[in-house]
Amino acid sequence: QVQLVESGGGLVQAGGSLRLSCAASGRAFSSYAMGWFRQTPGKEREFVAVIRGSGGSTSYADSVKGRFTISRDNAKNTVALQMNSLKPEDTAVYSCAARTRPIATPLTRFGGYDYWGQGTQVTVSS
Repeated sequence: QVQLVESGGGLVQAGGSLRLSCAASGRAFSSYAMGWFRQTPGKEREFVAVIRGSGGSTSYADSVKGRFTISRDNAKNTVALQMNSLKPEDTAVYSCAARTRPIATPLTRFGGYDYWGQGTQVTVSS
C-alpha cells in the first residue's frame, strides 16, 4: 500500500509561481513512476507531467511545457512540480499519482497509475 499526500496549493496571481510537493510512502519509491494530473469541475482528469523511476526521464503536456518542471528526491520519497508563469487556465485540483507495478496503460493516461493522492487546489487569478 502506498500513500500519497500533496501540499503546496493555493491562490496566486497570473504570472506567478507555485511549487507543489507530493510525499509518498513505500520502500521502493525510487522505482515508481510518479505523475501529476489536474482536474476542473465537469472535465476529465488531465495529464500534466511524469517522471519515471529508472533514469528519471520526464514528459510534459504541451500546455505546460516550458513553464512547469517535475522533479523527485528519492532520499526523501518526494516528487515536486514547480509551476512558473501560471495562467488562469491552470486553475484546477492537482493530484499526484504513482505507478508501482507494470501497467499496460500509458503514463499519460489516468489508468496508468495504481495509487492517487487526494489532490490540492491551485487557483490562478487574472
